[in-house]
Amino acid sequence: MDTDRRRGGHGRAVRLSVLLGCGVVVLAGCGAMPVTGDVKAVDASQPGDSQVQVYAVPPREGASPLEVVDGFLESMTSDDPDFRTTRTYLTAKAADAWQPGEGTTVLAKAPNRNGPTIRDRAHRADETTYTLTGEQVAAVDAQSSYRPLAPSEYSQMLHLVQEKGADGKQEWRIDIVPDGLVLGQSDFKRLYRSVNKYYFAAGRTDDASALVADPVYVRNRIDPVTRMDTATQTVRTLLEGPSNWLRPVVDSRFPAGTALRKGVTSLAPDDQNVLKVPLNKKADKAGQGACRMMAAQVLFTLRDLTSARVGQVELQGERGPLCSLGADEAEDFASDEGSEGPDSQYFVDGEGHVQRIPGSSRGSGDPQPVIGPLGSGTVAMSAVGVARDEQQAAAVSADQQDLYVSSLTEESEPAAPVVTSRAKKAADRLSVPSWDGRGDLWVADRDPAAPRLLRLVGGSGEPQEVSVPGLYGGRIEALRMSADGVRIALRVSKDGHTTLHIGRVERHGSGEAEQVSVEDLRQAAPQLADVTAVSWSGRSRLVVVGKEEGGVQQVRYVQADGSMSSSGVLPGVNQVTAVAAADDEQLPLMADTESDGIVKLSPGDNWQTVLKEGSSLVYPG
Repeated sequence: MDTDRRRGGHGRAVRLSVLLGCGVVVLAGCGAMPVTGDVKAVDASQPGDSQVQVYAVPPREGASPLEVVDGFLESMTSDDPDFRTTRTYLTAKAADAWQPGEGTTVLAKAPNRNGPTIRDRAHRADETTYTLTGEQVAAVDAQSSYRPLAPSEYSQMLHLVQEKGADGKQEWRIDIVPDGLVLGQSDFKRLYRSVNKYYFAAGRTDDASALVADPVYVRNRIDPVTRMDTATQTVRTLLEGPSNWLRPVVDSRFPAGTALRKGVTSLAPDDQNVLKVPLNKKADKAGQGACRMMAAQVLFTLRDLTSARVGQVELQGERGPLCSLGADEAEDFASDEGSEGPDSQYFVDGEGHVQRIPGSSRGSGDPQPVIGPLGSGTVAMSAVGVARDEQQAAAVSADQQDLYVSSLTEESEPAAPVVTSRAKKAADRLSVPSWDGRGDLWVADRDPAAPRLLRLVGGSGEPQEVSVPGLYGGRIEALRMSADGVRIALRVSKDGHTTLHIGRVERHGSGEAEQVSVEDLRQAAPQLADVTAVSWSGRSRLVVVGKEEGGVQQVRYVQADGSMSSSGVLPGVNQVTAVAAADDEQLPLMADTESDGIVKLSPGDNWQTVLKEGSSLVYPG
């Protein structure tokens, strides 16, 4: 960014650094404008400006083309209602046509602007062109869905002309401008927040345990376009339906066309913590069962918003209340066991036997061999995966050639392996197995001659090969299934690097004729050149171990859409080879290390050694 833009002369938007007690400058929240602190013009995307409110100001009379461009770019980072002030930098025609809600381009830093070219200066005196450039790292579409991108060059043109103003004077204005917003990362993080909206997994006959998180980004305060607060924006995106990526595998119980009643811009619980949601007449078509499921979708969607402590949701149609649902009742629709679910952990001891640590979140359990041949058999194991109901477990032999499945509730004779790899090297054989929320078992055979992703329905029967278009020559090294069963995290190796991808699990047909494939792979952490380990950590978050190009290993949280979690980078730990997290995010994060054995990280604590001997520690799933 050049010095002219940093200088910030007349006609520039300004940012107010505010008192921490008020958070941001809002009259309703602080009662009055702060009387201390400086008013200063600053460069867009200045790091560390989280406590900053940007106010858009119109261009000054006689503003130069450079001032118009800078003012427009800065004004885009404000909460300008309907971008009315921002549009004053555009010609009348361009102001009417510009669609800021069509999506957001996220750059590593605020956009540079270059120009005008020598040709422009020599061509005509009443028009000129500037080019916006930068390194694009992500995009947010019109559905508010975030998609990370491998860093790439961004370039867009702003064309300016002279237009007669209201006073009859000629003023420079932008007449060609791309739709949407262009923001640097720090401005994007200041203006937007990630929330999960919830839908039901398609094709499920059991409505319980079927909610699926669909992450989107909404404005932190009031959305300039809709004038809705954060909670209302979130409900609006829920009613509009799932994102295009998730749409093929989820359903909404809201009847088609359901929307908030016209004019609703604020939703907040009353003094009884009841949130009343006024809907249009389309919602009247829903029966009581569907209505309660609709209310569950709203409750789970708003649960991530700490400002909206909702104890009960009441959905209202045009003719009055439709149904209500309490937060406790909504747990019947949860997509995982949550805090009341099993907190046991499993690992493989030094002799190759599977052991269980019961109640480990409270530190009260001692390791015990599991029931059955996996805990006391003669075949040594190297890795284990436990079904979410803890009725079965699958383990890979020490040479990684065979996969065994056994009951964890009753003694049984050792059974024949359910999958056998024919690869010559151990590193080319079977991956660590993973169970989805439907009770199906998944494993990858890494045989270079015939790499396969396999699924065993209910953990038994003939393994079914799962199609994974989009690998483009890459090989699946490891996998983790989500609790909802509609997403899969894959570590894929290609061209000397192993990267993280998220795929959509599509099912067609039923019973033995059901066909399953993993579609539309998306790279989830493109900033990491090599990913060592991954685990799901809640409904829409993963914990990832990896390193950037030329960097050191780090452990960090990543959202399912690929955006960086607000939790950020976790405390460092050395030489991590595997990581395990629970569906309940309050349970400890576990990791296998080469030097310190198995370690754990409890919320608000540092890493602690749990076991010096053992490997492949996992939670059920």
